Amino acid sequence: MAKKKELTGLIKLQIPGGQATPAPPVGPALGQHGVNIGQFVKMFNDKTGDRPGLVLPCVISVYKDRSFDFIIKSPPAAVLLKRSAQIAKGSETPGIGDMVGKVTRADLEEIAKIKMEDLGAGSMDAAVRMIAGTARSAGIEVVG
Repeated sequence: MAKKKELTGLIKLQIPGGQATPAPPVGPALGQHGVNIGQFVKMFNDKTGDRPGLVLPCVISVYKDRSFDFIIKSPPAAVLLKRSAQIAKGSETPGIGDMVGKVTRADLEEIAKIKMEDLGAGSMDAAVRMIAGTARSAGIEVVG
């Protein structure tokens, strides 16, 4: 039976797909744990090259021998909503009538399919309602 590695650190970062560099925030976060930054950057960019520019949360587990592994999660719902509504940023005053974009229920379902693994929702309908709540918080109107 293989001996389990001892975990010494857990690093959470949000990095654009295929665009990781040793510059901040990646370099300093990994450097303080003694991780080979160049190796991580190459591995991350290879895994996420098919999603250029899309912000991806990444959880990096660092072990005592300075080895690491990482998990790439689905993009934040707000990022996917902004992309779907074709807007640069959400409303500064959501809920007061300042709606900055529109998405359809079909858009919400598509985003919910992408996010389902990370949401922890019991059903697709519950996941769609969660995404709709995020849309309202960003000042994006749900139509249809």
